Amino acid sequence: MSEKQEITPCLWFDEDAVEAAEFYTSVLGGSVVNSNKFGGDKVVTVKIRLDGTDVVLLNGGPRFKFSPAISLFVTCETTTEIDALWSKITAGGDVMMPLDNYEWSDRYGWGVDKFGMTWQLMLGKVSEVGQKIVPCFLFVNEQCGRGEEAIRLWTGLFPESPIDGILHYGAGEPGREGTIKHAQFALSGGKFMVMDGPGEHAFGFNEAFSLIIDCADQTEIDHYWDGLTADGGAESMCGWLKDKFGVSWQAVPSNIAELLSNPAAAQALFRMKRIDIAKLENAG
Repeated sequence: MSEKQEITPCLWFDEDAVEAAEFYTSVLGGSVVNSNKFGGDKVVTVKIRLDGTDVVLLNGGPRFKFSPAISLFVTCETTTEIDALWSKITAGGDVMMPLDNYEWSDRYGWGVDKFGMTWQLMLGKVSEVGQKIVPCFLFVNEQCGRGEEAIRLWTGLFPESPIDGILHYGAGEPGREGTIKHAQFALSGGKFMVMDGPGEHAFGFNEAFSLIIDCADQTEIDHYWDGLTADGGAESMCGWLKDKFGVSWQAVPSNIAELLSNPAAAQALFRMKRIDIAKLENAG
């Protein structure tokens, strides 16, 4: 990952972001970087750092729930580490694929924690991945087969975005031939993974997991906003958008917390779709 993390996962919670932050930092090893309160004493966002990766936790209310379509993939280097983490992550949660030996790994598991967030744990070497914790997208149902299209779009929009490798399904395998079994790539230096998921699934992408783009200025906001909403994407409010695959993003200025310390700017933000930095700076 680049020295400054340009793209940050944002996890949407009902009202338990602070509790989740304490849990994740205790289980995965990390620290609380800061928390922000807007318009009162309620904590709206908590930023944590988990083993080198920044994650934002948002108290957004009960509107959205986590989906297995986006999980956090953790590489563990010893059986002791993966067994201990699996036990903690799945306590009070659920198991999608039990921790076991599979053809792609001597030890792998896919589970859900007590907050509903989905995790994949695999025994391996962090040096071979390049990052301990990696967001992983599963393209299912009508999106299945579009994983490679998404990779090409995203890596074309962001700098420092090489494709590390794409493994396709072959003839006779469970997935449709030519779709993605597993792919790894970078966006602005941070690692990401994609898989195409065959079959019918009762879930898909939603706003519970979004990606915050740290934009230096209005030009960057406009670049990512226009690029990600093109060809079927959708604008939302307060800097949120969906790309044409249904993945949610937030294109925000890097000094957003400072700008929103002004109550008038916060009110102005609620009336915006694409963020206009000049209007936030001049709000009053």
